[in-house]
Amino acid sequence: MEVLLERCAGMDVHQETIVVCVITTDAAGETHSDVRTFGTMTKHLFELLKFLETHGVTHIAMESTGIYWKPVYNILEGYFTVVLANAQRIKNVPGRKTDVCDAEWIAKLLRVGLIEPSFVPSEDLRELRDLCRLRKKRMGSLTAEKNRIQKYLEAGNVKLGSVISDIFGVSGRNLLQRLIAQGYVDAEDVEASVKGSIKNKQAEVTDSLFGTMTPHQIRLIKDCWEHIEYLEKSIARLEGEIHEHLEPYRTEYELLQTIPGVSERTASALLAEIGVNMEQFPTADHLASWAGVAPGNHESAGKKKYKKRKRQSSCESDIMRSVLGNRSLTKHDIGNEVLEDCFTTREEKSLHRHLAQDTCHCIPHVEKQTSLH
Repeated sequence: MEVLLERCAGMDVHQETIVVCVITTDAAGETHSDVRTFGTMTKHLFELLKFLETHGVTHIAMESTGIYWKPVYNILEGYFTVVLANAQRIKNVPGRKTDVCDAEWIAKLLRVGLIEPSFVPSEDLRELRDLCRLRKKRMGSLTAEKNRIQKYLEAGNVKLGSVISDIFGVSGRNLLQRLIAQGYVDAEDVEASVKGSIKNKQAEVTDSLFGTMTPHQIRLIKDCWEHIEYLEKSIARLEGEIHEHLEPYRTEYELLQTIPGVSERTASALLAEIGVNMEQFPTADHLASWAGVAPGNHESAGKKKYKKRKRQSSCESDIMRSVLGNRSLTKHDIGNEVLEDCFTTREEKSLHRHLAQDTCHCIPHVEKQTSLH
């Protein structure tokens, strides 16, 4: 094969060691290789940087498990062209699996241009991605704690959730705080706590709060309540940091929200996951495949067999599913008669029925919706 890179390196990155193979070509056309093993401490990474500069390396490809590539990438990205390889696509011949052989194999593939780089966003977008993913985890934890409080209330035969649709609204929070503080809630407490339309249901609320709560259950609810307060403060702080990171991408951020079904949080998460430069995704099909919402192909002897979609980070796939499956894509929410041909009742039911099995079926509908804007 034609050699495209005269000075390149392949790296097999692990938790404690990094095996590096540098391949160079001299003026006479002879090939030389140098294999070294480095540690993963910061001082070792700078030793690695010096080693690569000594050999005049211009391009680097690395294979890694988990997140071990991140500190290496952060240090080397400003000095070399760094390619993060997909381990599934650069497998060596079976029976030759060693760290040294892996590093040599990666370097050889990079040398002839056979490694397709994985998508790695810029540093500011990586920070935005970390914030959005942490926010997603915090919101999941918040929902879990609220459900846990609801479970403890039901165990104590407190039927507040049967009378108030959202027990964590203003009135519900006031009642829960009184329950935690004094262990019971009487009619006077209800009258002083409820707001808005719930005032018309004071008698029902009072009856629902008459239960068999024990001190043990009250303590459990108090512990969950304190965690909820912490999570809400943490989410608010994350929201502020996310908006600061979105300032350079304000135009794209607002443009994404013009798509039916894309909220502010979804728009920020989309920017964090796929960035603003779509050159890495030649078509919408590439993006759907990368996000893990497209089916795989498995054809043999002219027969197409079922193959599961590739596994992808839950963040990417969850975001794409939330956009494709959002009910705001329907003509009723958009208010545009043109969409009646795109979204009949039959197609809408089919979308939500198959969304969990094969989200890719929804992509044509989404393309029809977004083409109107």
